[in-house]
Amino acid sequence: MSSVPPNTKGKLGRGLVPFRGDRASQLLPQGSLAGPVPWVIAMMVALTVVATAAGLALTNLAAGARSELSGGATVQVVQADPEERERQAARIEEVLAGFADVATIRQVPQSELEQLLEPWLGAGVDREAVPIPALIDVRLREEATPARLRRMRAAIMQVAPDARIDAQSTWLRPVFSAITSLQWLAIALVVLLAGTSTAAVFLAARSALGSNRDTIEIVHLLGGTDVQIARVFQRTVAFDATLGGAVGLVLGIAAVLFLGQQFAALDSGMVTGGGLRWYDWLAIAAVPVVTVALAMVTARLTVVAALRKML
Repeated sequence: MSSVPPNTKGKLGRGLVPFRGDRASQLLPQGSLAGPVPWVIAMMVALTVVATAAGLALTNLAAGARSELSGGATVQVVQADPEERERQAARIEEVLAGFADVATIRQVPQSELEQLLEPWLGAGVDREAVPIPALIDVRLREEATPARLRRMRAAIMQVAPDARIDAQSTWLRPVFSAITSLQWLAIALVVLLAGTSTAAVFLAARSALGSNRDTIEIVHLLGGTDVQIARVFQRTVAFDATLGGAVGLVLGIAAVLFLGQQFAALDSGMVTGGGLRWYDWLAIAAVPVVTVALAMVTARLTVVAALRKML
């Protein structure tokens, strides 16, 4: 029969374990970092979510518009005489019908053209005073390349000298250029916000190291290593970053949904093409995950580098 009561064996055993290493590192504060670090991360994550969603929406919008307009061409007959204008338009339709590349041909009615021009020219446009060109919408089976347009233009000019043909994508080239600029701006904002979050974690970790310098020296004397000490700060930063990331994600998604409703109210076909797909939402959900990982790596590298200089 053992001389030590059963209920004291575990306590004696734990008391005989040397107080060093991981046990010594427990002397460091285990709570959250002091200061507004979680809220700074929350704001950065919310802004990053909005910037990411904007960049993805612009990408979808540009891709959809290019896909829709890639096979489109427009023929205009600029002729003041209505009878001659209609005659040339009819001849153009006959010529285009002989091209194997052409899928559909549609002459836009004058009433529809007047409705499109009404915001600029007003209602009841006098066709005699303001002659409206005949407009023919042409859809090709493949992309409207310059070579295809040249062949069609040469054939059209033989029967309609007042006509001209252009790819529909050329009309929106300035719009596509502006969208590309906005995409680069969104990327720059994401990078800038990531750098700001990293700087906030760096400053918080250095501040925590300075306020716990005496405790860190004691932990080192008891056998705690730099990696073990860094692990404590890393866990603290992970907790704060996770809290801030969750709050920021909720705020960011709320802002994205609100903006989406505002743009949807415009009832514009081009804006509708900029909706977010399911994989876009996965990318948005990954923003706080990446933020937490970046914060943990920053905290670990900052603490290890500072400890090597400190002791």
